[in-house]
Amino acid sequence: MRRRIVLLLLPAVVAATAWGVFPGSPQPARASAIRAEDVASIRVEKSARRLLLLDASGTVLRRYDGIQLGDASQGHKQFEGDERTPEGRYVIDHGNPDSAYHLSLHISYPNAADRTFAESRGRSPGGQIFIHGQPNWIDIGRVPGDWTDGCIALSNEEIEELWTLVGDGTPIEIVS
Repeated sequence: MRRRIVLLLLPAVVAATAWGVFPGSPQPARASAIRAEDVASIRVEKSARRLLLLDASGTVLRRYDGIQLGDASQGHKQFEGDERTPEGRYVIDHGNPDSAYHLSLHISYPNAADRTFAESRGRSPGGQIFIHGQPNWIDIGRVPGDWTDGCIALSNEEIEELWTLVGDGTPIEIVS
């Protein structure tokens, strides 16, 4: 009987932990409570598959879990075609509402150091790195797994929300 109760309660405990119900667990604000002017920066944690919106003091305002990355998700993007998502400090420099993906926010990769490194090896650093939604040909759902050429993919609903909260010039830090 005791095992049955534990098994019945386990999904509720996991959900409560994920949503920050227990004392001391992080409690990201609801998107409706977040104002664009409160968002100071973005942090992408590649290994955790997480994108965070932060205020000026570094407090998490919103968390997006289950982000999708480049096919070669480990390591810093160095060259065009390596299918890696860059790591480092960049900015969101413009949005594209007419993207081949459901909305997209351009990341300022490559920076001067990225270009210098690639060029020192006779290669192109690549570019066109975005945070975006799913391909426009998908009506609902998500492409499974890591599938981008180095971009950061969210669900269409998530990118719509992010689109309203993140302006041009917003700093973004991408870490392993």
